[in-house]
Amino acid sequence: MSDDDRRPRRSVLYMPGANERALDKAASLPADALILDLEDAVAPDAKPAARDRVVEAAAADRYGPREVTIRVNARGTAWHDDDVAAVATSGADAVVVPKVDGPADVVAVVTALEAAGAPDDLAVWAMVETPAGVFAARDIAEASPRLAAFVLGTNDLLKELRAEAVPGRAPLVTALSLVVLAARATGTVVLDGVFNDLSDDDGFLAECRQGRDLGFDGKTLVHPRQLAGANTTFAPSTDEVTHAERVIAAFTAAEAEGRGVVTVDGRMVENLHVEQARRTLATASAIARLEESTA
Repeated sequence: MSDDDRRPRRSVLYMPGANERALDKAASLPADALILDLEDAVAPDAKPAARDRVVEAAAADRYGPREVTIRVNARGTAWHDDDVAAVATSGADAVVVPKVDGPADVVAVVTALEAAGAPDDLAVWAMVETPAGVFAARDIAEASPRLAAFVLGTNDLLKELRAEAVPGRAPLVTALSLVVLAARATGTVVLDGVFNDLSDDDGFLAECRQGRDLGFDGKTLVHPRQLAGANTTFAPSTDEVTHAERVIAAFTAAEAEGRGVVTVDGRMVENLHVEQARRTLATASAIARLEESTA
């Protein structure tokens, strides 16, 4: 497991780039990662000033160990080229690119970033929010070594599908699963879309649990009040950590004794279960390190 795999992304919070107070507040929030937003959260006439403000915030290193990304405006808009050029040398960890329909969109952004002097470790996060993007997800992931994560844009995807936002997200489950499959096939991080109703805590938690069940690494969020629920849901529970420790201990003891069959709690344990247990413990350790450094 690489260091990047171990980096927690349980909670990825959008912060409006035009709001200086919000950008300051983000430094004290328990988010694993931030998306400083230049797109949907910023009015057209405020976009140039927001760009300067966001780049300054990323360059100031005010967010500690949190992963800092910047969402640029989409290709074809009046602001895209200047956004990409500014983000390239901002010190951000990644640029979030909306409305990625295919690998050509990734290649174009990567070419522009490198022409603007982007360092080798600046990643690209591709937003998948159209049917074309869903079907091209694997090709998008393989378009560039810089492509590190998928971000589901579920609001736009619902619009494009002409579907309804309903509890359980039945109209979206196929698309969500296809993107998760592409992510796992290519070693790409995958983040679930936002939950819009801030008054529905139970609905939010149910959607977090669904996202984890489907295989997502974490969830994008629209408000700080959602942080605790996402952080808890996408982290291994105490029981899961304890079970993982027991699986590894039992398997290690069996190997030392030359036994080929191992059971824990009446269930057979194989190499794949040991691998899952090690991932659970590595994830828990990474979360603990992040929380210690932001306390």
